[in-house]
Amino acid sequence: MPNPRKIVLDTNCLLASLSRHGEYYSVWKDFQAGKYTLCVSTSILEEYEEIIGRMTSAVVAKNVIALLLKSKNVEFVHPYFNFHLIEADHDDDKFVDCAFAADAAYIVSDDKHFNILEKVIFPKIFVLRLREFMDILEKG
Repeated sequence: MPNPRKIVLDTNCLLASLSRHGEYYSVWKDFQAGKYTLCVSTSILEEYEEIIGRMTSAVVAKNVIALLLKSKNVEFVHPYFNFHLIEADHDDDKFVDCAFAADAAYIVSDDKHFNILEKVIFPKIFVLRLREFMDILEKG
């Protein structure tokens, strides 16, 4: 049974949670408070740094990555299976492979490409929308 507090966070959801003035900032604050474990792989960290750097600045990206690298509630995984389940965007497969390797409870993403996972029997990977995840965290 997966740990309900272990998640994989899609890049756009991480980005959406970083702004102090954003609707999802509490997700980032809850991470910093240790309320959940963020599972990442090297390829996910590379994407985080690239996209955050492009959407904000290289300094912000480096600071976020540095914080993740020293956080006790980050689990680094090395996926040994590549399932190639996200036909619409194989770049998203890294999140599925990480979730499987980490035995994460779910992927948090608002990307519709992950909807295909509802039809996949194995590996069974659940997806929550960012709003759903934030609601779970607020309920404790």
